[in-house]
This record gives sequence, structure tokens and C-alpha cells, in this order.
Amino acid sequence: MFLSLHSLSLQLKYFTMQKIEDILKALVSEAFLTLYKNNVSADQIQIQKTKKEFEGDFTLVVFPLLRFSGKKPEETANELGEFLQGKSPVIKGFNVIKGFLNLQISEDYWRNFLTELEPGYFQTSYSEDNTTVMVEFSSPNTNKPLHLGHIRNNLLGFSISRIIEATGKKVIKVNLVNDRGIHICKSMLAWQKFGKGEEPTEEKKGDKLVGEYYVKFDQEYKKELAELQKKGLSKEEAENKSKLMQEARKMLVKWENDDAEVRALWEKMNAWVYAGFDITYKRMGVEFDKVYYESETYKLGKSLVDKGLLDKHLQKKEDGSVWADLTADGLDSKLLLRSDGTSVYMTQDLGTAKERYDDYQFDKHIYVVGNEQNYHFQVLKLILKKLGYDWSDNIFHLSYGMVELPEGKMKSREGTVVDADDLMDEMVKTAGEMSDEMGKLSSVDEEEKTLIFNQVGLAALKYFILKVDPRKNMTFNPQESIDFNGNTGPFIQYSYARIQSILRKAKVENAVLPADAELGEKEINLIKLVYDFPSVIEASALELNPSLIANYMYEVAKEYNQFYHDHSILKAETEKLKNTRLFLSEVIAKTIHRGMFLLGIEVPERM
Repeated sequence: MFLSLHSLSLQLKYFTMQKIEDILKALVSEAFLTLYKNNVSADQIQIQKTKKEFEGDFTLVVFPLLRFSGKKPEETANELGEFLQGKSPVIKGFNVIKGFLNLQISEDYWRNFLTELEPGYFQTSYSEDNTTVMVEFSSPNTNKPLHLGHIRNNLLGFSISRIIEATGKKVIKVNLVNDRGIHICKSMLAWQKFGKGEEPTEEKKGDKLVGEYYVKFDQEYKKELAELQKKGLSKEEAENKSKLMQEARKMLVKWENDDAEVRALWEKMNAWVYAGFDITYKRMGVEFDKVYYESETYKLGKSLVDKGLLDKHLQKKEDGSVWADLTADGLDSKLLLRSDGTSVYMTQDLGTAKERYDDYQFDKHIYVVGNEQNYHFQVLKLILKKLGYDWSDNIFHLSYGMVELPEGKMKSREGTVVDADDLMDEMVKTAGEMSDEMGKLSSVDEEEKTLIFNQVGLAALKYFILKVDPRKNMTFNPQESIDFNGNTGPFIQYSYARIQSILRKAKVENAVLPADAELGEKEINLIKLVYDFPSVIEASALELNPSLIANYMYEVAKEYNQFYHDHSILKAETEKLKNTRLFLSEVIAKTIHRGMFLLGIEVPERM
């Protein structure tokens, strides 16, 4: 049965307001009712993208539906294909491979899809709900500057926040500053002993200065241990006898007892670090809605521990230390308060979680923390649950892999980390050198050049990190990341800048798609990629995986560059074809702009 032209156009316009997958499911349901007198619900129908090695756009998996048709897979698939093609103008053709029905979508559908694209397709959320999602990331210690490991954490957390927000949820971006504890006291003690009053300068930010004294403590501590071991002490005995470590522990007790002198030193050195962090965050393009401080939340954590003792959920040992016995849950016992009454990381995390829930009543709380802390978050959820907080079920640990350099692992206390500021400087410098070699910016003034070099250098860094699945360990290679060809940030930026150059030459601000636009295979391939954009965002949000968007961006840029290589745009054979290609180019530019925004990456107008 064939539809009239008027009916066809009405159906196509209606269909462009729905996802093709939903349209196909509705048609398949109708087919089963008509052909086999059986009701098949949408959730029983599997529609997926057709694999690249087969002809088609979408594939119906027939095997699970054979009980409704009572026929063989190939026979069922062919009957369904004939019905769907005759019933709907959306279906251009089909083929059957065993128990899989591959469906081709008509050019008219893709043309109507392109015509109906709203600006909101690129700029606003794709759905709306009232869910509040809290995302914690960064979580630096105030005893060292941010390094390469922190860069991966910050980029993941910030990008995931934007991606979740794009699905219509309210996102609260939070940071927890680890500003107390024995490691902080080590930096303070080293500065007190060896600093000679040194303070930050324009050349040396405060976080770098404090980090140097953290390394200094470790160096002096190792010297002391070596001397004690020379005197015949075992390593463990030497550690217990270390005067330097004993002083650091005494300083921590004084800090928790509000000793005025220790607190004054702590506030001064932390202020140096915060000023340094702010510069790094701003340059990285990262921001937070609220910052929590361990020095404030640990007290609430201690009060929760006290309550847990009263309720007999926790136990106090003879030495006065407090523990959570988790052996019945398949874990071990976890220390919550030391015998001297000082708290541990877990204590403050309990307090921080409770304070955050009280502040925002979150529906989900995502902790972006490295995979070395997997056990910690298992314990955190379990203890909160034992303390009666059912919302702990909504805590999720995004356990990401470590990032290394080709040379191997980094260690903060030994001073072998790659400083975040130094790395960004190097990336921007390299971007400038490569741009100068290419000679593309010879006519651009120095101020704009500096801006573009920054955008390109940071895009290289951000994209290289975000294109890898967060759960995998990765090696960051600076040279590979800044290549202007291949799967890199600068390549995608260059594709965007190329489109902007074309639009400037055509003197087009908002291209208009001709009513009877001519679409070839390459144009349709690009439209299909644009159609996939919301689904990629939804999958990325669901899996908390920015690499899905990053690699999608590469596919879009690669496909466009192939299109540009094969087809003239400004010198197209007809005015209609020229306008069609300009419109499509503008759509691709908007897709790239939006996708890179979700990754926290800027795209320059020229390169």
C-alpha cells in the first residue's frame, strides 16, 4: 500500500519529532498484530544501530520474537520487512541476514530531520527532571600543588557534570579540600624548621612553595631513619623512634585542640595554597558550586562516631580508639578515631556526606576518585548505612584509572610529579610553535594568537585525557596529544575553524536549508551523525563516560573533513547544492561546539 504525497509529507514531519527507534518499535508492534495476530510490546522489541559491515541504518533482532510469529527467523524477518516498507515512508529498503532485519531509512526522513532541527538541539537539555546530582571532584591536599593526576580528576569531574546537566538534571559541583591531617602537618613542620620565613612570590606560587616543604619533610625523615637503622634499629623501630614524625603527630594533636600558634601557621600556609589553586583552576576552566573543607566537616564526623558508639553500631577498644566492625559484611574492621582522639579520612568523609545531604537533599552523589580508593567508598557507604542513613544507597564512586607518563609513575612526596601549571605551560608553548610552523595565523594580532594558542594547547591536554574510558589506566603523551591530525583535540578544533572560515567567505550567519535540498551519501552520513548526538550524550551520562562524546566528536570531524575533501561547498554545481552544504556545515559546527563544550574544551573561530 502506497501513501499519497500529502500523506507522506505529514507522516515524515510527524516522524521527525520522534526517535527513529521508537517509530520502528511502533511499526513492528503493528506488524505483529496484523501479520500474526499477536500483541508485542515495545519493551520486547530490540532495535539497534546496524553494524558497519552490513547495509542498513537500524537492525531489528528477530530471534526473541519468533514465539509470536511461529515461523523461521529468515521468513519472519522478510515478512516484517515487506510489511514495514509498504506501511511507512520512513523505510526505504531492507535486507535480512539470518535472524536480523536491517532497515534503511529514507532520504526524505533525513531531509525532514535536518529541516526540523531546533536551536535547542544544540544548546539546551534534551529532557527535564527534578533529580539533583552532586558531583565531587578535585579534592586536593593543601600540602602540594595540583599535578597531572589532579588534571585527570578535574577534567573528568567537570565534564561529567556538564554532561549530566545536559540530560536535564540539576548538578551541584563540589570540592572537598583536604586541609588537615598528618600530611598537612608535615609541610607545616618542615617550613617551620627549614623555611627561614620564605613566602610565595610572583615566580613561585604558594601551592608550589608548600609542596616543596612536603618533599623536604620526606627527605629529612628518610635521613633520620637511615641514621637510626645504622645504629642497629629495625625499619619499624626506627619509624617509631623518629623525632621528626613524633613532632608532626604532636602538631596534629595541637591543631585538633585549637592551639593558637599551630592554627595561625596552618591558616597562613593554607591561604598561600588556596591562592595558588585558584590560578590553576581558572586556567584549567574548572569551577565549583560549593567548596567543603575537611577542617570543618571532621567535627561532624566525630559526632557521628560518638552517636554510633551510643547506638552500639561502633566499638571502642581498650586504648580508646574507635572502630567499625565490618567483618559480618565481608570486610574488615575500620579505624574511625585514633587512640589520641584524632580523626582519620573516613571520619571526615562521614561528616562531609551528612552535611552535603543536609544542604542539598541530593538524589545521587558521585565521587570522582581514583581506583586506589575503591575499598574506602565501600566502607563509607556501609558505615553510613549502619548509622541509619538510607540515602547512602545513592552514593556512587566513579573509580577512574591512574594516569602516568611514558617514563612511569609519579610520587608527590619524592617530588617526581608533573606539575599541572608546568604541563599547561608546555602544552600552550608547543601549540604556539606548531601553529607558527603551519603559518596559518600570520595575519592575526598577537593578543588573538595568545588566546588561540591557549585554547589549542589546553584542548590537546583535555581531549587526550577525556578520550580514554575513565575506568582505564592511561599514559599521557604530550607529543601525541597536540598532533593536528588524527584523534586529537586540535584536529577537532581545526575542523570547526575550517567551517567558520567557509561561512565567513560565504558571508553566511544563519544558513537556510532549501525546501528540496539535494542530499547525497556523504551529506546523509553527516546527518545521521547529528541524529546520534542526543543518544551519545544520554549514554555518556548514564555510563559517566566522557570518552563516548570525545570519540563521537572525532567521528563527526573526520566525516566532515572527508565530505569537504570530496565535495566543493562554495563552488558547488548549483546554488541549491551550495546552500544545502552551507546549512549542513553550520549544523556540524554547532554539533562540534556543543560537544566540545560538554568536554570543557573551547573551539577557536580561526586557527
